[in-house]
Amino acid sequence: MNIRPLDATSAPAWDRFVDAMPQGTFFHRTAWAGVIRTAFGHRTHYMFAEQDGAITGVLPLAQVRTRLFGNTLISVPFCVYGGVLATDPATAAALEAHAASLLGPTGASAVECRYREPVDSDWVERPDLYVTFRKPIEADHEHNMKAIPRKQRAMVRKGIQNGLTSVCNRDTAMLHRIYAESVRNLGTPVFARRYFQVLMDAFGADADIVTILDGETPIAAVMNFYFRDEVLPYYGGGTGGARSRAGNDFMYWEVMRRAADRGARQFDFGRSKIGTGAHAFKHNWGFVPAKLHYRYKLADGASIPDHNPSNPKYRMFIAAWKRLPLPVANLIGPPIVRGLG
Repeated sequence: MNIRPLDATSAPAWDRFVDAMPQGTFFHRTAWAGVIRTAFGHRTHYMFAEQDGAITGVLPLAQVRTRLFGNTLISVPFCVYGGVLATDPATAAALEAHAASLLGPTGASAVECRYREPVDSDWVERPDLYVTFRKPIEADHEHNMKAIPRKQRAMVRKGIQNGLTSVCNRDTAMLHRIYAESVRNLGTPVFARRYFQVLMDAFGADADIVTILDGETPIAAVMNFYFRDEVLPYYGGGTGGARSRAGNDFMYWEVMRRAADRGARQFDFGRSKIGTGAHAFKHNWGFVPAKLHYRYKLADGASIPDHNPSNPKYRMFIAAWKRLPLPVANLIGPPIVRGLG
């Protein structure tokens, strides 16, 4: 077995391997390495295992190092899934061992692998914090509508009755304006607009933006990723007027409807923290939460990184951030958020 770094020559074979593996995800794709380097300036350590000229495992890994949030190796930062993807336990163990061997040279305090499903590993697993929501969808829109629980279905129909419409495009400027307001209201730093454009450029036809219009006014928008037969609405939000008009409810229905038309048969609502409003919203759609399995290899004396809004030490920061003028939040947010991973 040889462990080799990803390069331009091996990238197509890597992506074919990910596409063929049942546990492969959109976030194992090689394009993320370029996104992370270009948008955030982080160093990547993408490695793969090879036997007899064939790839048997991949490790998409990047180093998130900032003064504010420390130094961590993550598979994959800014992504909800990741970790080692391998055909057999020996390959998985070899790639995990390689990741652990980087702790010393990089000075990182931990390696974090974000597995969607349970894995056989002796690394430390984080206590329950994140879950994911995934559900099959059908080609028939009426079937999908009826599969939504009654109260949530009523909210979707309210958006329809309000005359809301949707457009599907690649307008990152509009998405960023809406998303920035939404996350500021939640007390969360926003990504730079450039990051959204980097994503669109990297993934081409496998990414789009659905924007909801109330008349001529955009009130909600979401960037969606497509992988095999899955759709993943990923970065989305709504303006202050979206709630009273059922804009967010209608938006996710429109994503589901449009995705079904392009052949998607799995709707991945993504990661949420247990006990949050986002968790409750997704549960109301009839999705059953499934625990995510985040595993850690810690340097001597280190503890599991805890850079999430549920951490009590960030409570005052979040409250203050919600009061920032939007232009100020948009200016100082991107340098902060690049360290959260």
